[in-house]
Amino acid sequence: MNNSERKRRPWRVLLAVFATLAMFATACGSTAVDTSAADAANAAAEEAKAAAAAAEQRAADAEAALAEAGSGTSAEDVAAMQAEIDAANEATAAAQAEAEAANTAAMEAEEAAAMASEGDEATRSINVALVGNDNITRMGELAAEYFTPESGIEVNLTVLDEQTLREVTTRDVGAGGEQFDVVQIGMYETPQFGANGWLVPLNGFAATSTTYDIDDLIPAVRNGLSVNDQLFASPFYAESSFVMYRSDIIDNMPEAPTWDEVAAIAREVDSDEMAGICLRGKPGWGDLGAAFTTVLNTFGGTWWLANEDGSIGASQVDQPEFAEALNFYVDLLNDAGEDDAANSSFNECKTLYEEGKVAMWYDATVAASLFPDDVVENTAFALAPTKETDASGWLWAWTLAMPVSTSDREAAWEFIDWATNADYHEIIAAEDGWRAVPPGTRTSLYERPEYLEAAGAFAQRTLDAMLAAPIDNPGTTPRPGLPGVQYVGVPEFQDVGTQCTELFSAAIAGSMSVEDALADCHIIASEVSS
Repeated sequence: MNNSERKRRPWRVLLAVFATLAMFATACGSTAVDTSAADAANAAAEEAKAAAAAAEQRAADAEAALAEAGSGTSAEDVAAMQAEIDAANEATAAAQAEAEAANTAAMEAEEAAAMASEGDEATRSINVALVGNDNITRMGELAAEYFTPESGIEVNLTVLDEQTLREVTTRDVGAGGEQFDVVQIGMYETPQFGANGWLVPLNGFAATSTTYDIDDLIPAVRNGLSVNDQLFASPFYAESSFVMYRSDIIDNMPEAPTWDEVAAIAREVDSDEMAGICLRGKPGWGDLGAAFTTVLNTFGGTWWLANEDGSIGASQVDQPEFAEALNFYVDLLNDAGEDDAANSSFNECKTLYEEGKVAMWYDATVAASLFPDDVVENTAFALAPTKETDASGWLWAWTLAMPVSTSDREAAWEFIDWATNADYHEIIAAEDGWRAVPPGTRTSLYERPEYLEAAGAFAQRTLDAMLAAPIDNPGTTPRPGLPGVQYVGVPEFQDVGTQCTELFSAAIAGSMSVEDALADCHIIASEVSS
């Protein structure tokens, strides 16, 4: 092997290494594209070009020297000069070939880096936790059809029932876990999680979005999801609660009934074929706890008193108003409620109502947007029933929020924006009709003639119920924590409410007495009093 060949071999080895590294990055689908191989290959190509130029100059110098040689130059010197020219030409050809090879390798390395970048974009994904309600799971289906093809972002969905979702998201987000990039939480969790620093504020993202329009959010909903004017979750739909009833069966329901009036009508129409009313009885602070707490509030009861500093005071579970409310709720279900009420919540009652097995249903206003046409035609709506207060309906929003542990905030926001802006309303309207648009979040929806025509049976009633929701003063007694109607805005309520509703559900099922359920719940609630 000659000396010039030895000098050239390292170039080939290096170029092969550079190309291999670039291809390896592509094959691995690296999430951060490494361009060092391409950069090194380009540098090698430049050095090879410089070597070729130097070899050309060497050949030119040798030829010039031979041309200037005089007649007195010996034949031996002329032969040496010619040998130098031949060697220089050979070196030039080899260097030029090496430069071409280096240039080719650099181009291949750049192509590999570009492929790695495209591959990274194509495999970009986010993990999203959702509640298993019809219009929310529908959004997940449409995300695969619209969002992913447009954005290149895969959406991996985890769909859970309400209670499980709350437990999983609270545990993961509170512990700084990285299980989810976007979580569905409600108006109870959002201000608490936001104040704790667990969520990414969305104002900055919204300000740069051309589609979101934060000022279009209904003020009461926006305020309920904000801390110090920072929005910490974007509402997918918002709701209050009201009574939905069969207008072809019930003709004496007041527009703003009392609970006594509702109970009397339910008992009157109850039969073996059709229950008089459906109420939540499934354990969970957001299941049975939500519906029951609105009854408790308007009966003049509360879970705890508030200390002067707003902290949790003495438990009020042992007070007469609490006992009156729970006895009323349990008795109404036993006398005129659905079968297996202890295992019923929103989805179960919705199914029973649509199947004609219950004559009325007290629950979330969003239900009306999910009914089939034939059900809507025979349904009328009344405000949430009251007793001692002027209003009792809850205020709630299912939202999409971004934990601070999210690995790709831009992708997470892109999904949140898509799912909760007014353009999504256009998508769902085109797919399923205007009546199916998620209600209660944007002022612009209630200015759309198409929506008002399609949802005329319940659109204004829903808005009226939300505006009437007594979020700042839901009962007759000041409560601790942040504002809320169907929950107490303190972290402790999640555990206390869940434990106590397990007891209340047992009372509904008849496996324990109301008195025992109240006594045990009072002990649980007292443990967090200060």
